[in-house]
Amino acid sequence: MLAPIGIRLAVLLTILWPLIQLGGGLIFDRLGANPIEALLRGSGDWTLRLLLLTLLVTPLVRYSGWRVLLSQRRRLGVASFCYGVLHLTLYLVIDQQLHWPTLLNDLLNRPFITLGMVALLLLLPLAITSTNGMMRRLGGRRWRALHQLVWPALLLALIHFWLLIKADPIEPLLYTLLALLLYGLRRCYR
Repeated sequence: MLAPIGIRLAVLLTILWPLIQLGGGLIFDRLGANPIEALLRGSGDWTLRLLLLTLLVTPLVRYSGWRVLLSQRRRLGVASFCYGVLHLTLYLVIDQQLHWPTLLNDLLNRPFITLGMVALLLLLPLAITSTNGMMRRLGGRRWRALHQLVWPALLLALIHFWLLIKADPIEPLLYTLLALLLYGLRRCYR
């Protein structure tokens, strides 16, 4: 079922807003003293937010009956993956300038970077198999089993965020509580 134009537009704006915000901040020099850090943080935050929004769709549909949201779940999930790719690309190309010795050192000595990369790798097969054709080729049961990788990816992304935070734990705590709620709801209606 195709979602009404208002829902599709709201989802599209939700997906594009971070690009508008970060791009505008970059263009108008409003990203603060460390624009690279602001871009990295913003793209990472939105990767996690969109992943949580993706997982929120199913309980919303289940408890509200508003099935038109289901058609937007894929869009949110793929957008989350794309923001993750942007986050990784900014880190590799802009922050580290593809300096492989530094990258290797980071992977070995900064576990939050390794966890973030593994989380993104877990999302890769989900993005690749998000099309209707891939769903048919895999079959419903195998496709659903594969897409359970979203949960370990979310866990690793949350740990990545927790290890990164140095001062205020409110935001990662809120995301963790939401993730636990979503997982609990998922287990309840299985």
